[in-house]
Amino acid sequence: MAPLALPLTPLRTSREQDTHPAYALQLPAVASSVCTVRAAVRERLHALGLGAQVCDDALLVISELVTNVIAHTVSDRVECRLYIGAGHLRLEVEDQIRAHTLPAPRTPDPESQGGRGLLLVGAVSSAWGVKDAPHGPGRIVWAELPSRTEECH
Repeated sequence: MAPLALPLTPLRTSREQDTHPAYALQLPAVASSVCTVRAAVRERLHALGLGAQVCDDALLVISELVTNVIAHTVSDRVECRLYIGAGHLRLEVEDQIRAHTLPAPRTPDPESQGGRGLLLVGAVSSAWGVKDAPHGPGRIVWAELPSRTEECH
C-alpha cells in the first residue's frame, strides 16, 4: 500500500471572526476528552444544520488539534471554540501552556504511527494557523472550513 501523501498547506492568515463563539467547551487535557469533544461538536454542528462534509472535516480537525494539545503540551485543560462566520466555520483549540516549538506539519516515515495530524488539518481546511493566547502562557491553533447549509448527519 502506498503511503498517504497529502499536500502541505502553509500557515495563512484568517478572515475576521465573530466576536463571540457559537460554542465553547473546556475539558481536561486527557485522551478521553477527544471522544467527548467530537460528540459535543457533532451535536452542535447538527443543530446548526451544516453539511455532512463540513461536519466530517470539522470532527477530523477538532480531534487532531485536541490530540496535539494532549500529546505535545503539559496543559491540564484544553478549550475548544467554534465560530460561525459568513460562509465559514472556525475551530479553535487553546492549550494552557504552549509547547517549546510551534505546531507545524511534518513528513513522517511511512511506518510511523503518528505525525500526520497537521497534514490532515491542512488538507481539509481552507486556512489554519497558530497564535499565542491573549491572556496567559497558552497557544491557540485554529482552522477554518467553508460552511454549507445541508444537514449534518
